[in-house]
Amino acid sequence: MSTSSEFLVVGAGIFGVTTALSLRSRGYSVALIDPGPLPYALAASTDVSKVVRMEYGSNRQYMRMVIGAIEGFHRWNELFGETLYHETGILAATKDPMHESEFVNDSYQMLLEEGQSPERLSGEEITRRFPAWTTGAYVDGFYNRRGGYAESGRVVGKLVEHAAAVGVEVQPGQTAHELVLNGSRVTGMRTREGATFHSDHTVLAAGSWTPWLLPELQSLMTATGHPIFHLKPKDPAPFTEPEFVVFFGDTARTGWYGFPMLREGIVKISRHGVGVALHPENDERTVYEEDFTQLRLFLEDTFPALLDAEITYTRRCLYNDTLDEHFWIDHHPEKEGLSVATGGSGHGFKFGPVLGDLIADVVEDNPNDWARMFRWRELSPGTTGQEASRYHGDANGAG
Repeated sequence: MSTSSEFLVVGAGIFGVTTALSLRSRGYSVALIDPGPLPYALAASTDVSKVVRMEYGSNRQYMRMVIGAIEGFHRWNELFGETLYHETGILAATKDPMHESEFVNDSYQMLLEEGQSPERLSGEEITRRFPAWTTGAYVDGFYNRRGGYAESGRVVGKLVEHAAAVGVEVQPGQTAHELVLNGSRVTGMRTREGATFHSDHTVLAAGSWTPWLLPELQSLMTATGHPIFHLKPKDPAPFTEPEFVVFFGDTARTGWYGFPMLREGIVKISRHGVGVALHPENDERTVYEEDFTQLRLFLEDTFPALLDAEITYTRRCLYNDTLDEHFWIDHHPEKEGLSVATGGSGHGFKFGPVLGDLIADVVEDNPNDWARMFRWRELSPGTTGQEASRYHGDANGAG
């Protein structure tokens, strides 16, 4: 099998499918390949929910990007004909006065500067408004009504359907194997299944598979896995919107965050932290006993009513981490005809509605104010992550 198009997009997660749609809207012929079936079960985008939040500490660019993305999620709800983005609002709570929590305090101040309307909440107000927070361990924080969560796997599925409907050549069942090269120029991709996809330009949006396809990136990004728990509370009422919303439980210092009751009838709680190194395809994404121990400690401190909840499902969420935790969107500096769009670092999905046009602008060499942060760059091995909400303690959660 051999096909040809102006653009080949490798990977149909949120980076890839939005890129394919944006390039198609600009009049190009576009092929989109992915191992499939779509949404691909092992892709980082494929989950029951992803947080959509403006809160990025002092990083004004990310906040502004999310403001645009939230408008886009509402447009997608209209396009899909169903609500897959749920604007529950975001509760950011901290165990100390807010000025002692850099992420929460900086996010609150930035929201005000950007014309948003966060509501400052004392510990008593948090408990009164959100009764599941019964322990009194959290003494300060704020609620931002703009934000919530997207049903990420379903969103990707709808976007893939839309891409096919507008003329993108969607090819599931095709696993990228090696670039096709003519000298230093990339002219397409061969797949494990034996097909060759020729293109004028290839966009590699393969998430955690990217550094395996481009070994020169292996010193700059790696795949990590982070624990996810689905809990079925005996009494769902205190964990149902609006009494319970997407939350950050002093996340920058604990890693814990979560969601209200989802359509699956569960409360999802996850940890945005160090994680463990994984191969994206060959390693099992299992949750360890230590993860269960840390979850129980968090619940005792925060939601004791969930301590006897049935845990119906666990897995490790896959991140494609860059060393600095910023995305990687740029032309390859040495391989003509190749661009890379990856490095979600555990916080990429929320930008979906603005990612495609950003990536397409980079590919077309159009000016884009947001592109500079994500350019191809040199990073030393000691580079530390800069995503403000993420817990950067040790992998077991000790401080």
